[in-house]
Amino acid sequence: MPTFGIGTWQNTDPDACANAVSTALEMGYRHVDTAQIYENEAAVGRGIADSSVGRDSIFLATKVWIDNLDPEAVRETTLASLDRLGTEYVDLLYVHWPARTYEPTRTLPAFEELVEDGLVEHIGVSNFEPEQLETARSVLEEPIVANQVEMHPLLPQRDLREYLADTDIELVAYSPLARGEVLEVPELSSIAEKHGASEAQVSLAWVREQGATAIPKATSEAHLKDNWESLQLELDEDDLATIDGIKRTDRRVDPSFAPW
Repeated sequence: MPTFGIGTWQNTDPDACANAVSTALEMGYRHVDTAQIYENEAAVGRGIADSSVGRDSIFLATKVWIDNLDPEAVRETTLASLDRLGTEYVDLLYVHWPARTYEPTRTLPAFEELVEDGLVEHIGVSNFEPEQLETARSVLEEPIVANQVEMHPLLPQRDLREYLADTDIELVAYSPLARGEVLEVPELSSIAEKHGASEAQVSLAWVREQGATAIPKATSEAHLKDNWESLQLELDEDDLATIDGIKRTDRRVDPSFAPW
């Protein structure tokens, strides 16, 4: 799994979404993330088709929504996702949330069947806490490759990161810029000025330093480029200590059905 990618949450304009995906791929991105509930899988698929990058070089992930987690719905809606994406398989299929129709002993075997049928390469989960992960791991024979959760300097997820490291599960960080809030954090602004970088680049570099995969959303070429160039930014020990010392906590995604 490439350790940096483009997220597409709330990128619902079909042309803008397709253009963002295509532009990102031409720039060097190789990890593309979407979901059934984003209602943009067709645009993501068009963006992939419009690029010069072959499908085999792209790590493509989508997520099954909480209304579709009965076994029959898992298969039916995943096939519909593949059709919209214009692909024969996805590299990673997530359970989007452990909520509503999610029942581990019924949902997860349906995911394994999709792997056995060659429609899905790897199984992931999203917004799972250690308790839900323990249950899922006890049900699955296939490994859980990734847990996608909100993570940024204002929500460092220290306890969850420790659990994931101990169980060899990758953390994929959505909203790694805290939906733009990192631009207003003085500590990040100070580090950005020191390195001649942007606050967004500092936040993304910090995510990388924690061993996580960031998938920031961007639509304009300028923002895609700014995010991509974060891969060149190396934070020093003082920078990391400054970020670790931020006292403010800010969770940006907190629906009523969340497990925390």
